[in-house]
Amino acid sequence: MEMTRTLDAPTAPTAPAPLAPATNRTLHMPDFELGERLTKEQLEYLDTYGFVRFKRFATKEKVRELAEEVEEIDRRLVAEGRTHVNGVPLMLGSRRDGTRFVQRMVFASTFGPRLHAFLQDPRFRAITDVAGPGYRIGERERDGLVVNHYRREAGSAFKKLGWHTDSLRDLFYLEKPRRYLNVGFYLDDSPLTKGGVRVIPFSQDQSIWSMLTRKIHFMDHAPDPAEYAIEAEAGDLTIHDGRIWHRVAEATATGDASQRRVMYIPLMDGPLKEKHDKSPTPFYFRLKRFAKF
Repeated sequence: MEMTRTLDAPTAPTAPAPLAPATNRTLHMPDFELGERLTKEQLEYLDTYGFVRFKRFATKEKVRELAEEVEEIDRRLVAEGRTHVNGVPLMLGSRRDGTRFVQRMVFASTFGPRLHAFLQDPRFRAITDVAGPGYRIGERERDGLVVNHYRREAGSAFKKLGWHTDSLRDLFYLEKPRRYLNVGFYLDDSPLTKGGVRVIPFSQDQSIWSMLTRKIHFMDHAPDPAEYAIEAEAGDLTIHDGRIWHRVAEATATGDASQRRVMYIPLMDGPLKEKHDKSPTPFYFRLKRFAKF
């Protein structure tokens, strides 16, 4: 039976009291909507809890158009036998009928005009402004626009994702861990039956030592007593601080009913570092293979 708990308005944050089972605790969040800039209340929510959700960022029709283009790109990459794009590996799986599909697609907007146009939405400026001076959407940097495609079935290579912080990735690019905003746009509804994101509120305020040692990055999948599940609908947009501990839980549903696709918007700052078809594969992805995802 699902248990829910509401996190109060961000006035005097305290650690949430543990409830069991952790994987069944969801968040009742405000129905924020994103305009030309984040409001004071929205900023306080993000800064306090480490995440925020915006409802109805895109219409159902727009979601359908984007999902169709993602499927077109998927078929193209599979037909071409692609295993990497700009040095970054693709993650491939297979459905019950044996058809192959891309479960982690990178640089997606460089293959589709509708995805590229979507990233020009002026509301993304509100997010880059919050990220910090000089931030931009890096369509050809790092991993570009990423589309994660989770499914629970025998041939799937991407059913869940272990605990991690996004800011740790900076170390593998020889950069200092920083506050990084991870922006996810939902192409499918994400109820508890599809697993989905689990976060530990307030953990963005941890030390670098805690970021390195609190959990074994990507290898640890165990529920945490302090975690909460974030539910979203197709067309919603979420932001979480890259320093926060989070994971992706495995769905209880299977096959098509477990399908969960999320696009991650690439925010970058500093010198322009565009990738190309001769770019080397970062060492970071070798560790990912070791972690078997």
